[in-house]
Amino acid sequence: MLDHVTIPVRELDSSERWYAAALSPLGMTLLERSADCAKFGIGRMPYLSLRRAAGVPEPVHLAFSAASREQVNAFYTAAVDAGGVDNGPPGLRPHYHPNYFGAFALDPDGHNIEVVRHAPD
Repeated sequence: MLDHVTIPVRELDSSERWYAAALSPLGMTLLERSADCAKFGIGRMPYLSLRRAAGVPEPVHLAFSAASREQVNAFYTAAVDAGGVDNGPPGLRPHYHPNYFGAFALDPDGHNIEVVRHAPD
């Protein structure tokens, strides 16, 4: 079980704005900000940190659990509206399992950010 994760970003300000919009439907907000790092979480617990990269970061795939399919849909809309690139619209992915409902968007650095619900609503 993961406690938190840090991903590298080229430009912290634009990434911070994108993640603030994209993660808002999951109840995550910006908790801390320094010159080189922005931390997002729920309550006082930071789950995701963005850290300014020295160069061009290697893309990663990061998936967040959703409490409902509605949250998956809301994430996708917010992520794309904030300038993210569609990498898979909300929908069932039965090749993973019958109730896998996910959506994918690329952040400003090309990181593949997914929100998934594993149970029917």
